[in-house]
Amino acid sequence: MTSKSKALDTSAPIYEADQDWVAGAKQIRQKLSDVCGAHHNRNVRVKTIDGHAYEGTVVGVDGCHLHLAVAPSAMDARFFGPFAANAILTLVLYELLVITLLI
Repeated sequence: MTSKSKALDTSAPIYEADQDWVAGAKQIRQKLSDVCGAHHNRNVRVKTIDGHAYEGTVVGVDGCHLHLAVAPSAMDARFFGPFAANAILTLVLYELLVITLLI
């Protein structure tokens, strides 16, 4: 086998997740999905594992994502557009660190 044919071999994975991690991630994802689903239409503050914080209203949750209606700030206008009243921000469930209900 030449080096060129080795480079074209797509059958060997270059990364495979540890099965214990996979089981834990699925468990956390299900727990967060249940929590977020139980707080539909509630105002929350969400902090991600990367330190980003968002405030908004839970408008939906699917198996992997939290959908949060947020009011865009002046900084976000370049992303959401100047006429956006609310925008839907989609966050990955297993990247969430803290979810706090806002009164």
